[in-house]
Amino acid sequence: MTYNNMLNIAIMGFGTVGSGIVRVVSDSYSLIKRRLGDDINIKRILDLRDFPDSPYSNRITHDFNEILNDESISVIAETMGGIGAAYKFTKALLESGKCVVSSNKELVAAHGAELLELARAHGARYLFEGSVGGGIPLIRPMTESLAHDDITEITAILNGTTNFILTEMAHSGASFADALAEAQKLGYAEADPTADVDGYDSCRKICILAAVAFGALLPFPEVKCTGIRSVTPADIAAAAERNRAVKLIARAKRLPDGKIEAEVAPFEVEMTNPLYAVEGVYNGVLLHGTMTGDVMFYGRGAGSLPTASAVVSDIVDCGCKIGNQPPQTFWSDGSGLYARPDTASVEGLGNRLF
Repeated sequence: MTYNNMLNIAIMGFGTVGSGIVRVVSDSYSLIKRRLGDDINIKRILDLRDFPDSPYSNRITHDFNEILNDESISVIAETMGGIGAAYKFTKALLESGKCVVSSNKELVAAHGAELLELARAHGARYLFEGSVGGGIPLIRPMTESLAHDDITEITAILNGTTNFILTEMAHSGASFADALAEAQKLGYAEADPTADVDGYDSCRKICILAAVAFGALLPFPEVKCTGIRSVTPADIAAAAERNRAVKLIARAKRLPDGKIEAEVAPFEVEMTNPLYAVEGVYNGVLLHGTMTGDVMFYGRGAGSLPTASAVVSDIVDCGCKIGNQPPQTFWSDGSGLYARPDTASVEGLGNRLF
């Protein structure tokens, strides 16, 4: 719903991504207006904190109902993170017919199937381009540009923190602990790096991509997940002697019987694989389709502006299609479909380290 040629939006969570959305909208206002055919206005920003020094301080609210009950707000960006309040608020918004766009991979991986169905039932949309791959256009190309193609396999580097650590270890011979400390010093790793280095971040993301490709959301806790804490400089040097590079790989493959094989693990990636050359904080996603063959996506997988740009792209998409709802993707419950990998190597990729 738009009023007076204005798309009113709200942001829930004014942290790294939420503040990045404000900057993207401000810096790209003229371009966004041209694409929308309307003005865009950030009407409310929900956060527990006050931001007295922000030029948007008069739009800060601590009351979710100010967004839920404002009929002029039609699109909400959920950048809160976590599952608790984000899940509760997203459900309420979709049930009210408002569109929600999200960068929250935890929520999408846990409840994406339910939230997509809620959006369908109430004439709303639920989009989450920013939940995987940061600013890399990925989910929309999979659902639109490759809509004709049957994607059968996904092989990806989906976490910039672990890729930076492994690249640092390869280039300098640093230990895991020293490379992690450097990543934290540069702001690439959190004070608690568990989600990244133990592979959970990549695991949630591959579950989302597998759902987009195969139409079924695997239960995240079932997927085999091995991180990089045990990788040593000797492992990396040994791989280099074989012209291979150690990468934390997330992969999913639809099997002939309809089961979905998925995992996250450190692999010795062969030089012939395009992911071999993906270094530093960059992500790479390799899709295999029956018609197109191999398609590669590459770019920065995290950060305020790349992720915020992906969220704003979803906002623009919602704004352009309000009142003319396009077909949406729906996912079934993937419980019972998971197939655990049971071989030491993967064709075209290489050997697992562990």
